[in-house]
Amino acid sequence: MASSEQETHEASTSLAVAVAQFAPGADTQQNLATILELATTAVQRGARLVVFPEYSSYFVDPVDARFLEHAEPLDGPFTSALSQLADALEITIVAGMAERTDAADRFSNTLVAVGPGAGILATYRKQHLYDAFGARESDAVLAGELVPPQLFDVDDVTVGLQTCYDLRFPELTRTIVDEGADLVVVPSEWVRGPLKEYHWRTLITARAIENTVFVAASDHVGPIGVGSSIVVDPMGVVLADAGERPGVALAWLSLDRVHEVRRINPTLSLRRYDVVPKA
Repeated sequence: MASSEQETHEASTSLAVAVAQFAPGADTQQNLATILELATTAVQRGARLVVFPEYSSYFVDPVDARFLEHAEPLDGPFTSALSQLADALEITIVAGMAERTDAADRFSNTLVAVGPGAGILATYRKQHLYDAFGARESDAVLAGELVPPQLFDVDDVTVGLQTCYDLRFPELTRTIVDEGADLVVVPSEWVRGPLKEYHWRTLITARAIENTVFVAASDHVGPIGVGSSIVVDPMGVVLADAGERPGVALAWLSLDRVHEVRRINPTLSLRRYDVVPKA
């Protein structure tokens, strides 16, 4: 559905979602300044939910022990700043951060969702660490526990969380959808490389189609990330694409579209397998 057509939908059945992309760096205050700028732009365009990348609080390449010095408690300054921004702009924000843990040599790759006047709505700690394509995220990151997903609502749309490399494990998205998500957001730091942008777009689209849900994925831009933050509908249609430069892309999501696609393609009800956590 074209953006102009989406905007004609009644507010009661639609949610304006923005994917905001930039290249987070080692200066957390500068990262927050960029988040403020992009969130303000998104709100001016009508956004009610803004999704920022993985590691929005702090990022250097490679992911290593340097992150430990910059990891914060879940309720630390970074999350507090996001909450204040959510209050000021009256929006819900999702962003990735380096969270301090009890382990001296590991931090948590964490997503936090904050809402206006509500503080933290949900969190997610990355379950599938990026030990692939020559990287070893697990050398510095503590994998998240296999716990039931935390969901939250924005304008009657139920939202779930996962991160980056998780896209390669369809069971996680299915678990989130089984809990009732209409939209899955995927903050990411999807690294450039041979066929990587193809993998990025294919996997996002596959997760949307097979689960008949919306997927909104936000990535770092270059020189490390592929950019191309996108919003995909339950039929696999790309509704918004942020391209390769820092910026914001916005789409209007209608729950009517979810219901329509599930009538046409009832894969969730027809499937014959459940998802069971691996011991």
